[in-house]
Parts: sequence; C-alpha cells; structure tokens
Amino acid sequence: MSKRRLLELVNEGHVAGWDDPRMPTLSGMRRRGYPAAAIRTFCERIGVGKSDSIIDMSVLEDCVREELDGTTPRAMAVLRPLKVVITNYPTEQVEAFAVPNHPKAPSFGSRELPFGRELYIERDDFMEDPPGKFFRLAPGREVRLRYAYLIRCDEVIKDPRSGAIIELRCSYDPASGGGATPDGRKVKGIIHWVAATQCVPGEIRLYDRLFGAANPAGDKGRDYREQLNPAALELLDGALLEAGLAAAPPGSCFQFERLGYFCADPQSSLQRPVFNRTVTLRDSWAKVATDP
Repeated sequence: MSKRRLLELVNEGHVAGWDDPRMPTLSGMRRRGYPAAAIRTFCERIGVGKSDSIIDMSVLEDCVREELDGTTPRAMAVLRPLKVVITNYPTEQVEAFAVPNHPKAPSFGSRELPFGRELYIERDDFMEDPPGKFFRLAPGREVRLRYAYLIRCDEVIKDPRSGAIIELRCSYDPASGGGATPDGRKVKGIIHWVAATQCVPGEIRLYDRLFGAANPAGDKGRDYREQLNPAALELLDGALLEAGLAAAPPGSCFQFERLGYFCADPQSSLQRPVFNRTVTLRDSWAKVATDP
C-alpha cells in the first residue's frame, strides 16, 4: 500500500493508471466491481492496530463474494468458445427458456434465454479423453445444458491441419427440456452455453492479484517489482455473451454462471461490451498456496 511504490508502478507503466483494476486503490476497486459494502465489511473484520500488519487478499475477496452473491443477477457467458451443433434439432427452430435472474431471489425476476441448433460451450467443458472425475462433456457422454436439454456428444470435428477440435456434433433428448428427465436417468454434468445466433462478442479482462507474493516488500534482497504477477491480466477477445449483456451500463455487476463475478468496464459499449472479472467463485489461490 506504499504510495511511493504505487506511484512507481503507474509512472513506469506496470499498470494502466491509478484506476487499474489490479491496483489497491478505491478507484481501482470501483472499476473492478468491488462494492462499497464489501470494503466496509472488510474494514470491520480487520479492525485497527497500532503496528503494521499483513492481511491476506483472500479476506477482502471473501467479503466481495459474500456481498455480490446476494446482490448480482446471473447471466450466461462463454469465455473460450467451442461450437456445438445439435444434429437432430430442427434447423430453423429457435425457442426460449424462462430462467431466473437469481436462483435464490425471486424478486430479481426472470428472463428468456434463446436456444437453437447451434450453440457455444466452454472449451474446458469438453475433453476427448477425460479422467475419471471429469463429469462434463466427452465422446459418447451425456450432460445437461443449464436450464435446457440433455445432449450427448456423437462426433468430434478437428481441423485437418492442426488437429485442434473446432466443433462438436451432438444429439439432444427432446423430452428433457427445462430440467425434465422423464425416464429418471441421472446426469452429473451441467454446463453453461450461449445460442450462436443470439449472442454478442465481447472482451473479457481476467484480473488477478497484482503480486505473486503475499508481502512483495518482505524480501529485502529483491526489488518488489520482481514479484509482479505476470498472470495478473489476461485479455480474452473472443468471448461470447448473452445478448442482453451488451446493454449493461458501466459499473453493472453480474455473476457469469460457473465462472465468477464480472463488472462492465467504463470502456464498455453497446457495440463492444467489455467486462472485468471482479473475483472468482472460489479462492483459486488457496490451492496454489497448498500445492507442493
């Protein structure tokens, strides 16, 4: 929190400015989507002491999650898209599923989510040769599309030159719409999606912690700048968003289902939506800290 060091980061171009969402400044936290109530809760929890102390970032992030969980609507977004074609779905048909804006708060209302023959899912939600505890989509395996149908992967299409997977061809169970399972079969995997003809492209900025060390200034033998986290910002330019997100005003916060909390950046526009990741759904650094 040293102002001298923060100024050095700004002047030397390590960050985009005082309101860079990685910065521990109020303007940076606002742009990242941290609600004021979460910052107040954080201050209450850590209290006031007479000596310098180190507070783990997870304490602040937990306060943010707790506040956003009850105050943000849900939405669908696919950050790294993989195309899915449902071969037995009518070519020209488009239907809509009524889905809640918040599963635990009926007062948030609902919206209609369009569904069609061509969809996009997260690339990470498919594996050609999955391990034992992978319950998402794989060849011959069935999963549920959230709020919609059960689908099964029948064919994997690859680029003939690179061998990369570019498309999945699947079939759906027409009797399984909206969460129904008429024959009682159970499917463990539930994945999110967007309809190919009813989504909008957008830019996603995945912000993480600015430093890789809990106390960057603690190692007196190293410059604190050597401990900047190289993965503190990842830009995803090919994300696909639920169409209604394009009209979200700057500062609007959403939970992208299964992904985390995101906030519309001041640079976001109807023509080019831009969302900053506020915080993940879980503390991803907890596992990093315990790995050998």
